[in-house]
Amino acid sequence: MKNTYIKNPLNYTGGKYKLLPQIIPLLPEKVDTFVDLFGGGFNVGINVAADHFVYNDKCAPVVELLRNFYTHDSEYIHGKVLDIITEYGLSRLDINGYEYYGTNSDKGVAEFNKQQFLKLREAYNKNADWIKFYTIVIFAFNNQIRFNSKGGFNMPVGNRDYNVSMQEKMKLFVNELHKKDVVFENSDFREQSFILDNSFVYADPPYLNACASYNKSWTEAEEIHLLNLLDKVNGNGGKFALSNNLKYDNPILNKWKNKYTAHYLSGNYSNCCYQKKDRSKDCEVLITNY
Repeated sequence: MKNTYIKNPLNYTGGKYKLLPQIIPLLPEKVDTFVDLFGGGFNVGINVAADHFVYNDKCAPVVELLRNFYTHDSEYIHGKVLDIITEYGLSRLDINGYEYYGTNSDKGVAEFNKQQFLKLREAYNKNADWIKFYTIVIFAFNNQIRFNSKGGFNMPVGNRDYNVSMQEKMKLFVNELHKKDVVFENSDFREQSFILDNSFVYADPPYLNACASYNKSWTEAEEIHLLNLLDKVNGNGGKFALSNNLKYDNPILNKWKNKYTAHYLSGNYSNCCYQKKDRSKDCEVLITNY
């Protein structure tokens, strides 16, 4: 199934882009306010048709970046990225090619960019701003986002740079974002003031008991609080959808989901297996109350 949806220019860990052909058809066709409770890369929200959007995430630099994507047009952002690249002497494969940097597509440009990247990373950690953050992520390993215990960005340099594909993803995403009415929140999901009675709530939380580092801070207490929140949305007559994966040992979720509708998704992202009889534990799932 070819994916023709808009993709966030960040390689956001845990993002649902590859599952969009299965998720989007399961969401209501008409939504007043779409609340993305754990917004992340906003890959789901950016592809939803709704009158209003609330994007929420606890990672302040990502929220600030998306606010600036919403505030500035793509050409302005593009120009600011190029300014940072020029200032720090980072590679430009889009105009120079691999041979110019003494490398090839297999090796990439990590060796050339390493020292310049570390200087940029140090500058960002001393004086954080959104455009340095975005440029660091572009040049970081697998375009991933990670901070140490002191809040410093600590991903190493990657093999990629601000290539044509990355530029195009940013422009498409920013242009689509500008078409939407979005409010950006940097709140703990427990703070529910932005969830209105007419909201549709989409939740893609960290997965309980999953081994990935970004899931380790998610505890049973938070899992229960989230599920109780979704019960409250349901009790108030609202609608919700919860993304998760049943391959993890999570008896809390396994019991709770039986109250609602579980749409079982294809793990290889190729074809959906809605309500499949073989309810494999190794299965992406979208749980809805409709």
